[in-house]
Amino acid sequence: MATLVQRLPTFSRSGYQIVALGTVHINKRNNSSKLTAYKRGTGGRSSFSGQVVTLFGASGFLGRYVANKLGKVGAQIIIPYAGDPYWVQRLKLVGDLGQVNFMPIHLKDEESLRKAMQYSNAVVNLISRDFETRNFTFDAVNNVGARDIARIARECGVERLVHFSALNASPEPPHIYLKGGSKWLKSKYDGELSVREEFPDAVIFRPSDIFGEEDRFVRYYGSWWRRFRGKMPMYKKGMQTVKQPVYVSDVAQGVVNALKSPDSAGQTYDVVGPHRYYLGDLIDYFYSCMRWSSIKKPFFHPLMW
Repeated sequence: MATLVQRLPTFSRSGYQIVALGTVHINKRNNSSKLTAYKRGTGGRSSFSGQVVTLFGASGFLGRYVANKLGKVGAQIIIPYAGDPYWVQRLKLVGDLGQVNFMPIHLKDEESLRKAMQYSNAVVNLISRDFETRNFTFDAVNNVGARDIARIARECGVERLVHFSALNASPEPPHIYLKGGSKWLKSKYDGELSVREEFPDAVIFRPSDIFGEEDRFVRYYGSWWRRFRGKMPMYKKGMQTVKQPVYVSDVAQGVVNALKSPDSAGQTYDVVGPHRYYLGDLIDYFYSCMRWSSIKKPFFHPLMW
């Protein structure tokens, strides 16, 4: 990285020696590893570890935990956001002054993506979409967007990329409810191939259901809307659906470890919890904790649609 300030030659005018100080523009660095030369502190949020991480998707459930873990180890974090900045402003507190920076982006604007990654030596992509809109389809977000981020990261000299996929991502997802299987899972699989093609050393995480505060797993099944009639329709009463949930803080720590470990380059990890459960048993446990033990699970089959 170029020196921020350099002393220019002195010159004389009217008998006085004048020293000119000039600020040098920082161009794109040739080798991002030089950032480690700027390490400061003994570790922790008030230190700089030499790691500059662009964290896409930081406003989401998992992203907030990853940002906190990165700030804790002294990483400088660049948080790109799309839309309202109020969704990410509270993440300013995960690091010390100057350690957390925000940048507006658009997933289809390559120039904004490049600006967010041009000074980073690591990138974490948590951007995903599990429902389609008029402007963003599954393929546009989970495949094309992931490819663009991986390609631009490689062009910017990023050393490590962590990409999040899904546990059951497959080119031909099984047909259960939807004809032809889940388009979301297929787009996730296509995204893995695209990222591997553009950034061969990328680390791919394939997480199962993630639980924790403000999650979309426990809260989904515990929602008032799913129990207001005292019944929860489930496929074969949940006794043919196996879940292996993983705690969100463990997943976030795994991201930090993957960024540090040289052995993780090019690896694909299935991120799951230590135990497997039938979904029906989990629902019984959830509602016993909520003192709704009388919840009923009527038999539900796709053919009923």
